[in-house]
Amino acid sequence: MLQLEFNSTSQLPQVAEQLLATFPDDRFFAFFGAMGVGKTTLIKELCAQLGVQDNVCSPTFAIINEYKERHGNSVYHFDFYRIKSIQEAYDIGYEEYFYSGDYCFTEWTEKIEELLPERHVRVDIVENEGTRTLKAEIIEY
Repeated sequence: MLQLEFNSTSQLPQVAEQLLATFPDDRFFAFFGAMGVGKTTLIKELCAQLGVQDNVCSPTFAIINEYKERHGNSVYHFDFYRIKSIQEAYDIGYEEYFYSGDYCFTEWTEKIEELLPERHVRVDIVENEGTRTLKAEIIEY
């Protein structure tokens, strides 16, 4: 388990580096947290740490964005905020992405939680008076 506190975006490179270093063999990171807590901003930094050169932005309307990391592998970024039913995740072929072996970062994961891989990293971010607390742990069903 990893627990970190941070209160500035200038700390995000270290937060992202530590998150990836703590879970070096894991590729699926499920993010949980209130709107505006910094999920997308942290995912941008994770992508930067992985060498993504693309413009990383929330795929709110597209549901999924694909980026290429430094070795040419895909990085998938999901935002399930706008889905109305679990069927929409089936319609985009979530299994192809979730079980690809490539990095997957999901936002608004609670909307598709029943579809998560048996093993994934759950990342919770909570904000309290300007300080954010990140807790990350392996979940295995």
